[in-house]
Amino acid sequence: MVSTTTVIMIALVFLIGIAASNDSQTQALKGCRSSCGDIQIPYPFGVGNSVNTGKNCSLSRKFNLVCKNSNLYRGSIPIIAINITKGQVDMVIPISKTCYVKNYGHTITVGNEPWLRSTYTISSADNKFISVGCDTYGYLNSFFDGATYSTGCLTRCYRESTMITDGKCSGIGCCQVDIPAGMRNNTVQAFSFENFNRSLGFNNCSYAFVAKNGNYTFSRDHLENLPYERMAVVFDWSVGNETCEDSFKSKTNVCKGNSNCEKSETGNGYLCKCKEGYEGNPYHPIGCIDMDECKIGKHDCISEGNCINTIGSYKCFCPKGQTGNGTKEQGPCRHQNLLPKVVIGTSAGSIALVVATSLFILTHHKRKHIQLKEKFFKQNGGLMLLQQLSSREESSSVTQIFTSQELRKATNNYDENLILGRGGYGTVFKGYLDDNRVVAVKKSRIVDQSQTEQFINEVIVLSQINHRNIVKLLGCCLEEEVPLLVYEFVNNGTLFDFIHNQNNAKNLLTWKTRLRIAAEAASALSYLHSAASIPIIHRDVKSANILLDDTLTAKVSDFGASRLVPLDQEALATMVQGTIGYLDPEYMQTSQLTEKSDVYSFGVVLVELLTSEKPLSFDRTEEKRSLALYFLSYLKEDRLLEILQVDLLSEENMQEIEEVAILAAKCLRLNGDERPSMKEVAMELEGLRLMQRHPWINENKNLEETHYLLSKSSSKTYELGDSSCHRNDGYDTFSDQVLISFDDGR
Repeated sequence: MVSTTTVIMIALVFLIGIAASNDSQTQALKGCRSSCGDIQIPYPFGVGNSVNTGKNCSLSRKFNLVCKNSNLYRGSIPIIAINITKGQVDMVIPISKTCYVKNYGHTITVGNEPWLRSTYTISSADNKFISVGCDTYGYLNSFFDGATYSTGCLTRCYRESTMITDGKCSGIGCCQVDIPAGMRNNTVQAFSFENFNRSLGFNNCSYAFVAKNGNYTFSRDHLENLPYERMAVVFDWSVGNETCEDSFKSKTNVCKGNSNCEKSETGNGYLCKCKEGYEGNPYHPIGCIDMDECKIGKHDCISEGNCINTIGSYKCFCPKGQTGNGTKEQGPCRHQNLLPKVVIGTSAGSIALVVATSLFILTHHKRKHIQLKEKFFKQNGGLMLLQQLSSREESSSVTQIFTSQELRKATNNYDENLILGRGGYGTVFKGYLDDNRVVAVKKSRIVDQSQTEQFINEVIVLSQINHRNIVKLLGCCLEEEVPLLVYEFVNNGTLFDFIHNQNNAKNLLTWKTRLRIAAEAASALSYLHSAASIPIIHRDVKSANILLDDTLTAKVSDFGASRLVPLDQEALATMVQGTIGYLDPEYMQTSQLTEKSDVYSFGVVLVELLTSEKPLSFDRTEEKRSLALYFLSYLKEDRLLEILQVDLLSEENMQEIEEVAILAAKCLRLNGDERPSMKEVAMELEGLRLMQRHPWINENKNLEETHYLLSKSSSKTYELGDSSCHRNDGYDTFSDQVLISFDDGR
């Protein structure tokens, strides 16, 4: 029995054969003229209405044609060829000329009227603009988008000139130029420079015209009389006024089956082209039909007998029992040699054995790798974390456990080009998750196995922190030898870079911005100390750990050294950790970590914002090496103005800067008990910002009252040009401070 598939294939080949045998029927719509004289009329062009349906035979008005006496016209312009593959039509266009009439003593001009008021465009690649004459210049004008565009050329000569040569249109007697793209709605104009110098005698006319490439050859005789009244010109056309994408969206695209939509080179509309392996009319409802490459010779097989046509393509083959693929590239088909089959069979068996052995080894290594990941997961407290998450439903929604494979893929296997920074506690990589989130992956250097429970508790607590000025901990990975933490990515660098990178134009932070950043960072630290479920001491507060986003919003980051404070304790005995220049002297001496240690470090950050100086610099003199001590000594000596960043102080912000300087001094007190809490610091900074946003708050209040509300201190006065600024004496314990030497510390 013949299968259903075979019957379908036979029917399809039969239909394709019928369509190919009468190609003219697939060019015009049913019931419409397919030709006029010797010229084929393919759709979307058409003449009149269909005798079957009564509908217009063309796609739109611009494709309407007229057939008179076996001649095809577009309006009054004769058409001699239509090409739907290239989107072109050849028309015969009148020549423009102006001539001197001897008997009447004046000139007459013909052929200057517009050709086609339509979207047809002169093909710049297939035509030339030509002027002929010895006293001549010609223009090709184009009118569209409410403007006129012109091109042209000129020619001057004398009869006796030997430079006038038959067959050469080089600028003497005949000139030609290329035509710019996009010229449509055209006219051609011919002119004489001197209204035909009668002394020439032989040349009384000037000619200007567009001619299809290769259709015009200049002759000296043409100076006396050009024997042509019209010239063939190639025009480009396109369908519609939309791009391919827009036409598909609006469902107006006219490209039919097995065709592609392509952008028109005219810059307006689009064209339809048959796909490779298909031929026919892509605009016709039947669409493009399969091309039999085997029969028409469009194949690279050895012969037609070695070619099988397929839908949209073909295949080459060698007869059964012969080797080769049947293409000309590999030469004739050859009878098979059985020896290679034996060799191939033996080789295949060997290869199969090697593959099986390799698969076994790979499977073994994979199993070991899985076991190692499970070991690290348990070793790093994974089971403890899962137990915590199962008992805290709210945590499971915010704490994500990432696999090592996810993070290796996100960081391109920890590519060094993705490193965001290195610190004492690890390296931070930029990562791209599958859900398009950009994250920062922190890979720790070492992990203390005795602190596993502490680490898991910190992950749980930190992941629940939800504060706009704290970098969000998204989750962790415990399948590596050392745990990895995944944070939200903040893409605008650190506050340290903005303040100290002189090559960065962004370092010019205004005072208003600096005050806002300080208030936001203080708010974050205050939240950690007093609003988190378990108080958290950051332990490494510094400008390098304050990130800035695109809007310069502060984000406190890097909790690698942070410690959780049990609710029944106020201090922790720990090994001293932190960054020289920011470290609390009291913590260094006693190893007792309290929240006031963070306050001291934040005081150093405030001084950085005021001075734009680094906390510790061996480029400065010994007495100025420590910024905190340097700042306090200048403040004590009433020399605040000398240490402030140049151009930071103005009459509008002098009081705010004084208040922040006094607040910084309070934070830098040696005795931690005398320092304000982070909550008090945050409230005071936010109060300053409130007065900055609403200056009317401070109206009708004397300065002493304001100082009392902000710091409960007396005031002194600094002279600033012709203005004065007040500051608060908030550093009454400075006289008792001990200067700490950093000669050997880095």
